Amino acid sequence: MNILLNITPKNQIAFVYSDYTLRQTLEKLEYHGYSAVPIIDREGRYIATITEGDLLHILKNKYSLNIKEAEALPLMEIPRRFDIHAVTIHTKMEDLIAHALNQNFVPVVDDRGVFIGIITRKKIIQYLSDQYQKLANSMLSLKKEG
Repeated sequence: MNILLNITPKNQIAFVYSDYTLRQTLEKLEYHGYSAVPIIDREGRYIATITEGDLLHILKNKYSLNIKEAEALPLMEIPRRFDIHAVTIHTKMEDLIAHALNQNFVPVVDDRGVFIGIITRKKIIQYLSDQYQKLANSMLSLKKEG
């Protein structure tokens, strides 16, 4: 699988900057209808991924669900339950699948660590389905010949 052929580029997805606040992040998630978004710094480097659950847990546990008290909280001060690592454009399919088992998308960075987009679990599953179909067709052809 060529990662570059299956990537959803950065300009087509939502992400947040590491200097955002909790409120800005919530608004971005709500506007786009996502449950998780990548965090990048102002130089474009991938930092982490933040989820709705991460935001909800800090609101519940530290701010008693009071959004007004928490809205200015810097994003990078919010603990994240999962450490979602990015892959490079050179990552092998087996490694990409391992990353996608527990998350809806895999962040992709270039050789400098600059965030360039994501590969969705849907695209990975579609790739695997296509490969399975090709293999099944090959087996059927061999069976007919033999």
